[in-house]
Amino acid sequence: MGRLSRYLRNPLASLFSRNTREDQLAAYVIREHKLGRDLDDILDDPYMRNRASDLERRRLLERPDLIRAIGEDTARAGQPE
Repeated sequence: MGRLSRYLRNPLASLFSRNTREDQLAAYVIREHKLGRDLDDILDDPYMRNRASDLERRRLLERPDLIRAIGEDTARAGQPE
């Protein structure tokens, strides 16, 4: 009954809630990519496969924070020192 009453009080709350598991997976991908791992390897490693479906892993690639971090890492890697 608790969930129903919360939903009736604020039916749109789920649209604006954060998905902490998805946030954790995105942080893992960003962290591993900064360590030099290839994106395909990260998405296919056991940690990711055990925690996210194929669809969820593909959906991570649509997150602006992940795109930005990987793009910045890639741009930095291409610059001469």
